[in-house]
Amino acid sequence: VQLQASGGGLVLAGGSLRLSCAASGRTFSTYRMGWFRQAPGKEREFVATISRTGGNTYYADSVKGRFTISRDNAKDTLYLQMNSLKPEDTAVYYCAVFIVGNVYSPAGYDYWGQGTLVTVSS
Repeated sequence: VQLQASGGGLVLAGGSLRLSCAASGRTFSTYRMGWFRQAPGKEREFVATISRTGGNTYYADSVKGRFTISRDNAKDTLYLQMNSLKPEDTAVYYCAVFIVGNVYSPAGYDYWGQGTLVTVSS
């Protein structure tokens, strides 16, 4: 499966962005999906994950209540709605397919998209 993330940009603190991740190549609806982010000089970290049907979601404590992960299986697209953005949310955001193991770890995912940069200024 190929993933293409988009929607990043520059936003003021307190603002909102919606990221999209378009999938192609295999049946999107058969996969649990996730969003991760990586800030400069830091390791890639878990942001959110969503089950195949969208009925089950988990979030990192740092984004809980501000970010919402969702998916549209008819459009083969994953989303991340980000509200109340903070400067510490600045990072490259990646979407990926969950394969096996720990849903909170990047090691459990494959078919990473190319990433989209989110910059939050104070």
